[in-house]
Amino acid sequence: MPLTPVLTARWGAEQSWRLATYERMEGYSALRTALSMAPDELVSMVKDSGLRGRGGAGFPTGMKWSFIPQPKPGETPTGPAAMPKYLVVNADEGEPGTCKDLPLMMADPHSLIEGVIISSFAIRSHFAVIYVRGEAVHAHRRLVAAVEEAYAAGYLGTDILGSGYDLDLVVHAGAGAYICGEETALLDSLEGYRGQPRLKPPFPAVAGLYGAPTVINNVETLASVPFVVRGGADWFKEFGPEKSPGPKIYSLSGRVVRPGQYEAPMGTTMRELLEMAGGIRPGHELKFWTPGGSSTPYFTAEHLDVPLDFDSVAAAGSMLGTTALMVFDETDSIVEATLRFTEFYAHESCGKCTPCREGTYWLVQILDRIARGRGTAQDLETLLDTCDNILGRAFCALGDGATSCITSSLQYFKDDYVALLPPEEQARLGRRLPIEPVGAAS
Repeated sequence: MPLTPVLTARWGAEQSWRLATYERMEGYSALRTALSMAPDELVSMVKDSGLRGRGGAGFPTGMKWSFIPQPKPGETPTGPAAMPKYLVVNADEGEPGTCKDLPLMMADPHSLIEGVIISSFAIRSHFAVIYVRGEAVHAHRRLVAAVEEAYAAGYLGTDILGSGYDLDLVVHAGAGAYICGEETALLDSLEGYRGQPRLKPPFPAVAGLYGAPTVINNVETLASVPFVVRGGADWFKEFGPEKSPGPKIYSLSGRVVRPGQYEAPMGTTMRELLEMAGGIRPGHELKFWTPGGSSTPYFTAEHLDVPLDFDSVAAAGSMLGTTALMVFDETDSIVEATLRFTEFYAHESCGKCTPCREGTYWLVQILDRIARGRGTAQDLETLLDTCDNILGRAFCALGDGATSCITSSLQYFKDDYVALLPPEEQARLGRRLPIEPVGAAS
């Protein structure tokens, strides 16, 4: 399959993170094009490109921009339309297995900054914030240095490139909580409060940062915008399927020969990505994998040919999410993996709502009991019952995500759970399966 690097085209260049390198490789040329256009033209172009959010939800980017209330020509603006507009970059990458945004910010921070400027101009914003995960000190420093370079070169500040457009950009280090990846919790954190999800509606497009209309986009989403402007909507749609076009960075980790970031068009299959990564480590076989991180239902070998785009993955019973492709082989215990993921969600629950706060705690207790060989036949039903009481009832998607790995693991690998039950409990299910201890990875 022929591959054309787009988002990662500059990553291999010497000092790829410097402004001089970026400009030498067509950097900020899209900004000049964008500033010659009307903001509404930019919104329409991004709509036509079919660009969808790369943070997990896959919401159409241009449509999100169009939700921002704008003053009508000839009328005195009132309400949200009269308020300042803000652009917030969600760079709080914390999903287990996800590692695409941090490498992008490290290798090519100016692609994000150029995307921020173009997007801010499109929604008529004069203030933007990049919210970076607090633990990512290296990425934060590199972004701060890149922003300083952009200010010095006239790409940020007042009268950008003589266009009359002004924009200030701030890089903010978050407090290091997984929940702050949820867009409204991120806004609370930015405002100096404890990061907890807000009730929606009102949505951020109407009442976001400081109660003003706000667009919140993922790093990879905004880094794609300059390429849309430079190449055009039709060019962008040449990558991938009609409903999920564009290039995409896939994060492969786990039991593969060459883990790392792989750029390919949307709709590339896991089988093709595994070929790029050298396949499963020699002498072993694929057992299960995550298409979009730990908060998405597991896939198995039967799903290797599912196109990895938003709609195809959803139709197959999972979610594309952040394209964090974690690969497990026959030496890995599905129960242990699920327990570790669930422990993470129990720890990172903000505690605002009862289903997530209490439910994840009890899920950990049950899974731990099963993993230790002390589970009961009833525990399997209790796991599903607890998941049913969390799914769709939590305040935000964290609770829903916590149930995904459990329900899908029981769907595909119930025998692995049964095999860990004591013989008398296996008998209650009318089955007897040998306990085969999982060997250490060689």
